[in-house]
Amino acid sequence: MGGEGGPLTPSPIVAHCLLIEAGGELVLVDTGLGTEDITDPKRTGQPFRGVVRPKFDPSETAIRHVEGLGFGTGDVTHVIVTHLDVDHAGGLGDFPKAEVHVSAPELEMALHPKMTERLRYISEQWAHGPSWVSHDAGGDDWFGFESVRILEGLGEEIVLVPLSGHSAGSVGVAFKEPSGWSMHCGDAYFHHGDIESPKSSPAFLRAFQSIVQYDGKARHRNQDRLRELKKAHGDEVRLFCSHDPAEFAAS
Repeated sequence: MGGEGGPLTPSPIVAHCLLIEAGGELVLVDTGLGTEDITDPKRTGQPFRGVVRPKFDPSETAIRHVEGLGFGTGDVTHVIVTHLDVDHAGGLGDFPKAEVHVSAPELEMALHPKMTERLRYISEQWAHGPSWVSHDAGGDDWFGFESVRILEGLGEEIVLVPLSGHSAGSVGVAFKEPSGWSMHCGDAYFHHGDIESPKSSPAFLRAFQSIVQYDGKARHRNQDRLRELKKAHGDEVRLFCSHDPAEFAAS
């Protein structure tokens, strides 16, 4: 998984979430696993638990990190999910008053999954009835990518960038910082080597991405585009994914 050690050597992964302060409000990008997942690990599903072997540690939930910064649940007014897989949407119930922004294709698939997609979506994670805000692909251009600018009233530039392939409606979340743009790419790739030139990533991790993908052609196409983006605009755009511990440590 990590490119080191033997085939049975455990490899750490992370669930990289972001908290953005925008116009006096808090915007959370992805939620990781939530407190209800910690209380009832079985609801995350045996396939996920068996393969990933997550640490069900309440101190690692997004809500505990938010509280550790001196904020409360109600201070997070918007949640943006890169997609609705179990390890990205588990904490939605910890922020019940927040609007939840998601791509329209992803929301449709999560609420009405095909037989082959049912294992990846855990409906209990949104049984509280989130305030969904679905977004169709728009016509704005962001470094050559189709994009949708959202939450513009908060005074911050936050952009949804369609990156389908891993799931039906995966998106990246790009946001403007004083030093330039950053983009949370979700699960569009899993290892920093996926978007290096030349491409280089652990064989098992490449296989795992193929096993869990929704559309292989779209996933490879978007990885190629992200690689070109990094090569051409790496000094303007910082890219990182959800699960690479090296990228998380560098952030």
